[in-house]
Amino acid sequence: MAHDGTIRWLDRPEDHDYDAAASYLGLLFPGAESTRLVKALRRARAVEFKAKDIFRASGLSLLGISNAHVEKDRRKIAAGKELSPLLLVRDREHGRVIIADGYHRLCAVYGYDEDANIPCRIA
Repeated sequence: MAHDGTIRWLDRPEDHDYDAAASYLGLLFPGAESTRLVKALRRARAVEFKAKDIFRASGLSLLGISNAHVEKDRRKIAAGKELSPLLLVRDREHGRVIIADGYHRLCAVYGYDEDANIPCRIA
């Protein structure tokens, strides 16, 4: 399918995205807390934030297109394939947003359109 300028998104994150979020959050929080956060992400409603705002809130650096995962997602965008929504966690203690899953997708989208609205689930 040729790309028509629209970034396409799945209606909901895939199950393996929650598994990836659990793995990452398990590095940051004790087991019970990371489990609670993943359950909250599964229940969270879909919301949208601009790519540039997610970056600002996370404090992370943009990965370049030389990153294989970012390039894979850029190819998906160009082919008109759907991306999975991001999974975010509010870190109120540090005033940041944790990208529990979707960092590479965010980088790919930002490189395409920093003002793009990205569907997310946030806990």
